[in-house]
Amino acid sequence: MSEETADVVIVGAGAAAAAFAWSLAETRMKIVCLEQGGWMNPSEYPSSQEGWELRGFGDFGLSPNSRGRSEDYPVNDSESPIAISNFNAVGGSTILYAAHFPRLHPSDFRTRSLDGVGEDWPIDYTTLEPYYDENALMMGVAGLAGDPAYPPKELPLPPVPLGRLGETLGRGFNQLGWHWWPSDSAIATVEHRGRAPCINLGPCLTGCAQGAKGSTDVTYWPEAVRRGVELRTHCRVREITMDENDMADGVVYYDADGVERRQKAEIVVVACNGVGTPRLLLNSRSANFPNGVANRSGLVGRNLMFHPYAMVQGVFDEPLDGYKGPMGCCIMSHEFYETDPARDFVRGYSFEITRGMGPVSTAISGISSGNISWGPDHHRTYASQFNRITGMVVICEDLPELENRVSLDSNLTDSNGIPAPKIHYRLSENSERMLEHAVARGKEVLVAAGARETSAQAPLPFAGWHLMGTARMGVDPEQSVVNEWGRSHDVKNLFIIDGSIFVTSGAVNPTNTIQALSLYIADQMKQRLDNLFD
Repeated sequence: MSEETADVVIVGAGAAAAAFAWSLAETRMKIVCLEQGGWMNPSEYPSSQEGWELRGFGDFGLSPNSRGRSEDYPVNDSESPIAISNFNAVGGSTILYAAHFPRLHPSDFRTRSLDGVGEDWPIDYTTLEPYYDENALMMGVAGLAGDPAYPPKELPLPPVPLGRLGETLGRGFNQLGWHWWPSDSAIATVEHRGRAPCINLGPCLTGCAQGAKGSTDVTYWPEAVRRGVELRTHCRVREITMDENDMADGVVYYDADGVERRQKAEIVVVACNGVGTPRLLLNSRSANFPNGVANRSGLVGRNLMFHPYAMVQGVFDEPLDGYKGPMGCCIMSHEFYETDPARDFVRGYSFEITRGMGPVSTAISGISSGNISWGPDHHRTYASQFNRITGMVVICEDLPELENRVSLDSNLTDSNGIPAPKIHYRLSENSERMLEHAVARGKEVLVAAGARETSAQAPLPFAGWHLMGTARMGVDPEQSVVNEWGRSHDVKNLFIIDGSIFVTSGAVNPTNTIQALSLYIADQMKQRLDNLFD
């Protein structure tokens, strides 16, 4: 069924699409965004109901393979030690993210020049700096100026309070003489642009009913819609269609009733994350693109990067109030971020200090680990764990490798019959050595802070929530999928704006950089409207 031709069609409504749509809307072009999920209702988030913790293992869990939500598509990640975590809705995975919001470091854009690994980006930190600043205002980023790990930057909101837990871990870092700083956090710590401030409820990872967390359904999207962007929900895109001139002319999608429809467009923008984007490109085959659209380089789906994670925890004698406050936003350490020739791995990692667990999660974790017993000793052992466990996640830089990739599964499909993505991924020796080093250093911090016992898990099996690299940017069409401002080398009216265009992964959460990139690409398009396809 044909529809009116749009100037721009955007596929996906997550972090990248929201920022891009908001920025491009000032051109007054007809912009249509297609999202396979729907608008979330904050009054229905788990934290508004009894049993909120258990829903974090159910319909608000991390894996699309176990949530049972109709908006999800399956992912075959059986050939990866790290399972995919995402969310499909207006706002995408920002609905469930922790809102830990650091920037990449300047060195992350020059790993080949500095350390002989990965590839250099065709842009640098300075290029993105004004877009980081713009994004900080729109998302409501809280933080403290003066972090020595970064070039000077100002943030619009005061930092998230450290609390007793943060102060305790900070003393551990101080004793060792290691860097730490209050986290940059997309959390409103005071009222900001009509959003109420954080009330330290805690369950950020199952949606923020307060609206304090900067998910894009409450930051960019309301303003983008007011600017005239048409956002259609429950629309699952199957493929990008091409004309005889190797130009994209729209997309085919299924609406909420499963009816096949077509949206024609002069420009197609893909923002489906580092797994969803290669899935769509690979499934969009035509006579001139038999291996998928924009894939003459053969790199679509290649160079998949996660951040291999470790969890390092300690048990303390005193209560830490760790179940209060934003889950992933306390303090961060970049002491081991840059390459050190004395270590047996290249590049580095960061520490993200996490809060403690709620009562049910404490019980589940403690019983499974044997730290909480059944029988007459149950209450004593439970009390020794609840509100006394804290620690950190380690975010390791993942180097790009051709064989880490996304392909299309030959058997598994979603509910509309579209092939599911299949993940092929292994940990490199560099990552394994980095994880070993990070776990040891994390335990040192916890002991220095007063932990009476420590434990670790590496890699975290459920931590595939940072999806990068599968349609990388670059100036050489043989070595990249899009150019230095997000346009496909092969298809001059096709743009990619999500984490798949990352060249390297850095060692911090990517959402801030994803959005800065999408704002940058939108700005580049606005500057080139007269010769956009030249």
